Amino acid sequence: MNKESILKELHFKAIRSSGAGGQHVNKVSSKIELVFDLENSSSLSDPEKELLKSKLSSKLTNQNKLVLFCDATRSQHRNKETAIKRFLELMKTNLIRPKKRRPTKPSKSSIRKNAEGKKKIAIKKALRKKPTLD
Repeated sequence: MNKESILKELHFKAIRSSGAGGQHVNKVSSKIELVFDLENSSSLSDPEKELLKSKLSSKLTNQNKLVLFCDATRSQHRNKETAIKRFLELMKTNLIRPKKRRPTKPSKSSIRKNAEGKKKIAIKKALRKKPTLD
């Protein structure tokens, strides 16, 4: 993943933040909308695109665009920096390939220990019963 080339492909849009705030919030666009077109990205390889599509399927639009919003602060520039950091962190964590699982069997000693433990518990529970009058 080439960080610089990916940052060039990002599109930003400043929009008005929601919520209370008085006169200032109604005239200033401090909320940032970050859009990354995953389908037409030239900085990602095809296997990376497929991996991201599968992992980020809930966050992608129908056109395979990733949209992030940030309105954490009242500054447009700080919101943009925060959105970029969140985007890069999202990309970095989701580009890690999962390790293949190798099927394993429990060892004979662990099976034996498990059986012994179950027998001990069964005996303990059997001792809780009322004794029979035979």
